[in-house]
Amino acid sequence: MAEDKFIYFDNIATTMTDPEVIEAMLPYLNEKFGNPSSFYEFGSQINDDIKIAREQVAALLNADPDEIYFTSGSTESNNWAIKGFALANQSKGKHLIISSVEHYSVSHSAEFLKQLGFEISQIPVDEFGIIKIEEFKKLLRADTILVSVNFANGEVGSLQPINEITDILKERKIVFHTDAVQSVGYIPIDVKKLNIDMLGFSGHRFYGPKGTGALYVKKGIRILPLINGGVQESGKRAGTENVPGIIGLGKAAELAQKQMPSYIPKLTELRNKLTDGILEKIERVKLNGHPEKRLPNFVNISYEFLEGESILMMLIMKGIMAASGSACQSKALKVSPVLTAMGVPADLAQGSILFSLGKHNTMEEVEYTIKELPTIIERLRMMSPLYHKFKKNQ
Repeated sequence: MAEDKFIYFDNIATTMTDPEVIEAMLPYLNEKFGNPSSFYEFGSQINDDIKIAREQVAALLNADPDEIYFTSGSTESNNWAIKGFALANQSKGKHLIISSVEHYSVSHSAEFLKQLGFEISQIPVDEFGIIKIEEFKKLLRADTILVSVNFANGEVGSLQPINEITDILKERKIVFHTDAVQSVGYIPIDVKKLNIDMLGFSGHRFYGPKGTGALYVKKGIRILPLINGGVQESGKRAGTENVPGIIGLGKAAELAQKQMPSYIPKLTELRNKLTDGILEKIERVKLNGHPEKRLPNFVNISYEFLEGESILMMLIMKGIMAASGSACQSKALKVSPVLTAMGVPADLAQGSILFSLGKHNTMEEVEYTIKELPTIIERLRMMSPLYHKFKKNQ
């Protein structure tokens, strides 16, 4: 690794737990180890601390505290929202709609329901990964009970038109769920203003602990539990609470609410600097996702004639950590279904690299990457038969 550098540009995979979050969690790993379900005060007093954490998470989303249910992360939250709602409301209809660029926790949950007799429709997206509203309207039916569209795409960062979607669904009284795992903590989200019915996210994506998350469920929405066996989480999610994790998630939510106004402009500046630097210095590349309507920390670019894995290996040798897709599929070495849905040719999609920035990244790290990446791309292209064929035919 060059000069023992360690530049972490893979914040969609996970983030470093904030020191203040760790400090808040520590007492619940030793002296405050009681079970919140215990009758005696040593255990039951922890319920008060969980209540505070629930209020902290609710405040981040402008939700009511009793609309927040703690989970193990966004995968569980999304599974619970889609399966739990569909099974609880199947008497009203068995048609669900999801976008064609959803995380596997959404698309696989829909496929599971399909095996139980539900019908699933997928909304096509445009070249930026944003759903086609007119096509979406055509998919709506009298028996449609649920629509799930991610708040922002987890690979290219394009923001979906949530307001427009919920306005359409409100008229038809159809419930809306969104996977907001990449958005919570990075942009302001007001579930009341946006008229969101259910929303799932993870703590470790915005400097909280792994194994934590929450599902927001609007009052009045009926949803069946996925986990049975106890009365925790208002009887909707059984199992002894992950108290240290819940406390950490609450603290991470509190910090995000305080810090977002300062780190959103910083991330946007770093993102734009990295994007512009790559596009200016390297030929035959393509920016994936909307150039403006996107999260402040996503830079997904495809490099023609190359494979993403080769680029990643060379970046690692220079001390730069990035990704070639979402963390849940990066080891599969397959063409991204998200880029495919966006119409990106397979050979170009295979050469995509995602840099996801975080609040700890610096301009110096961005400038170092802009300096090293062109050399990496040039070196790899010199070894690429596709590139040589292209040059020969010019």
